[in-house]
Amino acid sequence: MFDAVLRAGPLPAAFDPRLIGALGRNEPALRAAPATSPALTLDAIDLRFGGIHALKAVSLDVAPGEIRAVIGPNGAGKSSLINVISGLYRAGSGRIRIGNEDFRDVPPAALARLGVARTFQNLALFPGLSVAGNIAAGLAFRRRAAVLAYLAGTGRARAETREITAKVRSIAGFLHLQDLLHRPAGTLSYGLQKRVELARAIVAEPRILLLDEPMAGMTATDKAEMALLVRAVRDRLGLAVILIEHDVGVVMGLSDRIAVLDHGVKIADGTPGQVRRDPEVIRAYLGDEGEEAVAA
Repeated sequence: MFDAVLRAGPLPAAFDPRLIGALGRNEPALRAAPATSPALTLDAIDLRFGGIHALKAVSLDVAPGEIRAVIGPNGAGKSSLINVISGLYRAGSGRIRIGNEDFRDVPPAALARLGVARTFQNLALFPGLSVAGNIAAGLAFRRRAAVLAYLAGTGRARAETREITAKVRSIAGFLHLQDLLHRPAGTLSYGLQKRVELARAIVAEPRILLLDEPMAGMTATDKAEMALLVRAVRDRLGLAVILIEHDVGVVMGLSDRIAVLDHGVKIADGTPGQVRRDPEVIRAYLGDEGEEAVAA
């Protein structure tokens, strides 16, 4: 996979924040989801925390190569949904499938081996570790001894550490991090740290990428960069992406399909154009001002 990435070259060095608006105005150019079996299927997922009914029989699917957004007001169940998929929460009922294989209640480490990777709302990097080390950590579930040797610089497992080095450099070049590999991750700007987290998530070549508010707290420029990165990851690596994000303008421009949750219930599901015009979505989430904003 990463040989192909290198041949395609890195992303453009210069990012234009105005591209966020351009994404939202270019819906017809969005790539349609491939006509194939879903990469991920959720069937009637139900989740309770005591008396709180966080998810109420939520169903959706994600096609290979599709960016599938999940939006909704605070407390709608978005993060609960992504935590169920990634194995951090255990659903009370329902089915989850990767391809045609059931995998509900599989531990997070086992999910990584099945090709599921994620990022978090709050940065989950090792701030004192180099950028290269943080990216390499994304391979630890598969090659623990080799990654430890790579981080320690002991020279053990040389063939494997050379391969890890090549993968790290490849993905760093793809995401314009190649000049920062030896910097401690904690010394980078917030936007660059989020990029390192994305690199760590995709270095192991997952099939499904879960992004939990990847643009939260970012400047307009950083959001524009991340929007382009997410699209490039989808286009060049062919991943199925589930995106949780509060910036409705970015979501409308970046996503192929959008599911809307409200109080744990899926109230709408469709293309960005369908969702932005849905009266129930406008009432529960967008409001009149939100509708005008995403239509602008």
